[in-house]
Amino acid sequence: MQGVTGSRHDVHRAYCAACGTRVSREFRPGPDGRPGAKCPRCGSLERHRFLSLLLGALGPDLRDLDTVVEIAPSRQSTPLIDRLGARRRVRLDLGHDKRDVDALASLTALPLRDASVDLLVCYHVLEHVPDDCTAMREIARVLSPRGIALLEVPIRMGVATEEDPLAAPEDRVRRFGQADHVRWYGDDFDDRLAAAGLASVRVTPPALVGDAAVSWFHLMEHEVVWVARPGHGCATPMLPGSGSGLAAAFDALLADLARAEGRLDRARARVDRLAAQRDALRARLVVAPASAGPPMLTRLRRAVHL
Repeated sequence: MQGVTGSRHDVHRAYCAACGTRVSREFRPGPDGRPGAKCPRCGSLERHRFLSLLLGALGPDLRDLDTVVEIAPSRQSTPLIDRLGARRRVRLDLGHDKRDVDALASLTALPLRDASVDLLVCYHVLEHVPDDCTAMREIARVLSPRGIALLEVPIRMGVATEEDPLAAPEDRVRRFGQADHVRWYGDDFDDRLAAAGLASVRVTPPALVGDAAVSWFHLMEHEVVWVARPGHGCATPMLPGSGSGLAAAFDALLADLARAEGRLDRARARVDRLAAQRDALRARLVVAPASAGPPMLTRLRRAVHL
């Protein structure tokens, strides 16, 4: 967003929901070069900031958590999940990289009891898994009756899922964006979740927090997170205007903030004008010509004595 300009007071209207700070520096490019993606303070990307907001919105459902599972944890997401205060935190990954995890495990064979997990976070993992249907069934199996799974995958709207687990790495880059991706999901992702025993609802940043807050938090407008629970069927997607009222609250808050910043800008401009006038008067007093008689300040002092 455009900065608020005032002498020595240049700030950017942005807030990082991941580290909880007002950011006064430009957000940095993301891994693929997209502008304004990475927080200069904590390194969070759009999906991490949206995860923080989503966890906050789900707060009433995330109280008194017993077991929370994070699949393929990241340095930015783990602190967000730790804030929930679950009695047991489990971080799992297959072990292809150097992630800090509690156990090595495949998403298709989770080492967890049935109905034992209250929250499972799985971001950008299913597109790597050849047998994603088994992975989805495993997620449904381990969720408790009150359990929630937060899922995110790369998706193309308006088309069906394209996949080819046997494709060569160079072909995967061309078709799926990365050498370790085996598919690009489409409109049938919700149906795949339902077939695995997960009832889901789509959540997007504009639907959750509103368009103004999308810019304020540096989110991606078209990001989609699936909030899934044990069950069958697909819930209605959360579209703009159909949220819980959080978007309206953010709109009102940001409008108030914009008005306050406007008043602050005007006050700063007035201070700058007064400072410029003061400096000009001082300069006139210093360089007043000797031929004009006693300096103005001396004349004023004499007038005061009189």
